Amino acid sequence: MKKTIVLVAIVAAALPAAGFSGQGAAPATPQTGDGTQARTTLTVRTTQFGRVLFDGRGQVLYGFTRDRRGGPSRCYGACATAWPVYFAKDGVRAGTGVKQSEIGTTRRRDGRLQVTYNGWPLYYYAHEGPGEVKCQNVDQFGGLWLVVRPNGTLVR
Repeated sequence: MKKTIVLVAIVAAALPAAGFSGQGAAPATPQTGDGTQARTTLTVRTTQFGRVLFDGRGQVLYGFTRDRRGGPSRCYGACATAWPVYFAKDGVRAGTGVKQSEIGTTRRRDGRLQVTYNGWPLYYYAHEGPGEVKCQNVDQFGGLWLVVRPNGTLVR
């Protein structure tokens, strides 16, 4: 019994370090070598859907057609568990191919700021790893989930 409790405690302690919070949130902000938080970066990569936005760790980002460009997020509860919100604690830096002027935020109900691009709130898909694009054009939670072009339009 003691071994089971120790193992559970070790796994529970490791989850936040691996970027799993259990809250449907995006992976933790990357750390620099000295333990301070690195500023989050938006980048562009080429995929089977053309050039689209990724975060600095290589995770593709999606827009949700139920949201309105320039408006607040409409993805909460089970939706935000399946499609974690892209938060950036200390702002977002534009990488190569990304326009800094298109990066913004929208305030969520809990007061946290969700990153937007060309007014579209940005999300991850919970079951994708770096470099994967599994859920383009998925119809779920009342809208389509679409990857985002560097010009800020959603790929249909």
